[in-house]
Amino acid sequence: MSHDRVSHHETKTPDGRVLTYDVTGHPDGEPVFLLHGSPGSRLGPKPRGSLLYRLGVQLICYDRPGYGGSTRAEHRTVADAAEDIRAVAADLNLRRFAVVGRSGGGPHALAAAALLPEMVTNTAVLVGLAPSDADGLDWLGGMTDGNVREYETAHNDWPKHVERLRLKADQARRNPEIMLDSLRGQMTDPDRRVVDDIGIRRLLTATYVEAFAQGPYGWIDDVAAFRSPWGFDLDAVTGPVLLWHGAEDNFSPVSHARWLAQRIPQAEIQVQASTAHFGAVEILFEVLNWLIADRTRISAVPGIRGRRRAACHAR
Repeated sequence: MSHDRVSHHETKTPDGRVLTYDVTGHPDGEPVFLLHGSPGSRLGPKPRGSLLYRLGVQLICYDRPGYGGSTRAEHRTVADAAEDIRAVAADLNLRRFAVVGRSGGGPHALAAAALLPEMVTNTAVLVGLAPSDADGLDWLGGMTDGNVREYETAHNDWPKHVERLRLKADQARRNPEIMLDSLRGQMTDPDRRVVDDIGIRRLLTATYVEAFAQGPYGWIDDVAAFRSPWGFDLDAVTGPVLLWHGAEDNFSPVSHARWLAQRIPQAEIQVQASTAHFGAVEILFEVLNWLIADRTRISAVPGIRGRRRAACHAR
């Protein structure tokens, strides 16, 4: 049997919604949820199944509501992701698991850690976002002009923002290369190097097509959730947390990770030089290794110069 095999599943939530998810890697390995970015889907970039099998990881990727095949949950909050993760875990008979969120998946990973402490062992957030009402943080500072424009429109003219996302999603579903090329024009050099890889580009275009299978609703609801109260306190995240960020990220700037590191009790922050937003794709395998390791002693991800939370306080 090929270790690259992906099994596709559907389950229902207690309120009757459908959640679609994929499982790959070792069938009896350490379970890890990978939460996709915004926009994104369960098809987002991940290590090959054979590599996951050798690592001993069972990787679970589900579509957030409104993305892929998952039923939309209008007005959902970031906190609501915890119960969806619980539903998928129950479908797989999982009692304990780790969680990693990439980009827009980062806040949702923290929600699981805060609200499912009896289930989540370790948590990683790769190039994630801080709450939009973060005290003392210039939330838009360091973002691309495109991101600033979109978030400001979402704040000042929500109907106009929704129409923009609807048009972008429709275009991306028909020709995802256009969306990727648009993003490429805003990227720093480290990100261009990553997305110019043919294999990575193919995975990104596939995830965009799947993300908008039902239309723009997953993306619209993600933005609304990020710009609203998350629905949980960061100090409720009591387990080990790795915050990894590329120093040159201009989609979700590193200032967000530094802010989070000062407020999550067991957070370790690692900022990698000469790397940006899409560097999270390249570092994922090493992060998975961190997630399934013994967390009685938090250690740096191999090859990355780490900095503990205490060092952030000293800055």
